[in-house]
Amino acid sequence: MPTTTDSPSLGPSEALDSATFRTVLGHFATGVVAITAIDPETGIPTGLAANSFTSVSLDPPLVGFCVAHTSTSWPRVRTAQRYCVNILAEHQEEVCRQLSRKGAEKFRDVGWAPSPGGAPVLDEAVAWLEVTTEDEHLAGDHVIVVARVCHLAAEDRSPLLFFRGGYGRFTD
Repeated sequence: MPTTTDSPSLGPSEALDSATFRTVLGHFATGVVAITAIDPETGIPTGLAANSFTSVSLDPPLVGFCVAHTSTSWPRVRTAQRYCVNILAEHQEEVCRQLSRKGAEKFRDVGWAPSPGGAPVLDEAVAWLEVTTEDEHLAGDHVIVVARVCHLAAEDRSPLLFFRGGYGRFTD
């Protein structure tokens, strides 16, 4: 049975059930990215996983992603001069899960090499973009980050997908 709401246009004082909202938006397949940096305070790699990533502009080259206000990793990534958005490959679900966890063990057994600016480029990612923060916009319980692309590269690999709360891949 399809998930529906009573009103196609809710007024500002009407509440929308957040569980239903999440379920409906989960029907939109997204790629998964790992946002990585070297924490300037500790010199240790840090990062987080996100599935809200998009291109914003070709000129200048800008991308965007969303980070929860509750993220403890984003403040450490943000303080780095440059950081990387790594587009994860279909076989990197465990890397995604590891970077989604809280704690200092996020990079245990995760291979990486430095980008031109020194940020972690994850081994076997589909692509990576080294970026700097251009702007941030508060939006509900998240921050929309707009970032300027400094360097980038891609490989011929299939991406990790997120759909209906689970991970998947393209099939031929």
